[in-house]
Amino acid sequence: MRIRRPRALAVVALLAAATGCADVEGLKNQGDQGTVHAPRALWKGYFPDPPGPGQQPGSAAVVPGLPKVPGLSMRGVDALSVVRADITSATAEDGGTGRLVDPRAVQRLALCTQAVDGGPYCPVRPGVLHDLTGNGREELITALDVDGRVSELRVYTVRDDGRIARILSRRGVLEGVEVAAEHLAVREPTSNPAYISVSDYVWDPNTKSMSLSQLTLDDCPTLSDVPLSADRQRCAR
Repeated sequence: MRIRRPRALAVVALLAAATGCADVEGLKNQGDQGTVHAPRALWKGYFPDPPGPGQQPGSAAVVPGLPKVPGLSMRGVDALSVVRADITSATAEDGGTGRLVDPRAVQRLALCTQAVDGGPYCPVRPGVLHDLTGNGREELITALDVDGRVSELRVYTVRDDGRIARILSRRGVLEGVEVAAEHLAVREPTSNPAYISVSDYVWDPNTKSMSLSQLTLDDCPTLSDVPLSADRQRCAR
């Protein structure tokens, strides 16, 4: 249904568009405000293939090869064993394509020894326990540092049947990882050193995984008292 506007309003709108903004003293010319262009879609005929079964990064999955957890508690679970089993199975599943895990991750895991903490060169970060699902049971949060910049973030939970499942996998430059209540926030640098992206993940009971709920940009003041190379900056977070 077409709605006709009163003629007087249409004339005022045309005058305002032609001459600038109006105030209580009448119309004023604000100069050339530029031309508004509609978005131009690129490569309209190109679409990515949908991910195959098990080929969706970040999706929930039971980690194979691990014993069931007694008491349904992550306390006492060896984080390194969980990460090793997860990385190994994910690498085999994606065929080394890097879709599910960085191809270098398995080689990096080889640096870990049989020591409790994996030894001085082990790239797996100490596990952190925090309840993200809201069921009163703590999840295991850890990461594998692939190199000096890129990391594989991993979050695991214990299901009701005692099996350990990965509920979040994310590759990125981890400027910071924060937990608050049932939220997990990942801070990453952007191409603009003045800003940092913040990805907020929350538990989704439907997918039984941590799902992205909000993506924002935050100011990124740099540290002036930390020596860095000329082409690098670090957030004061």
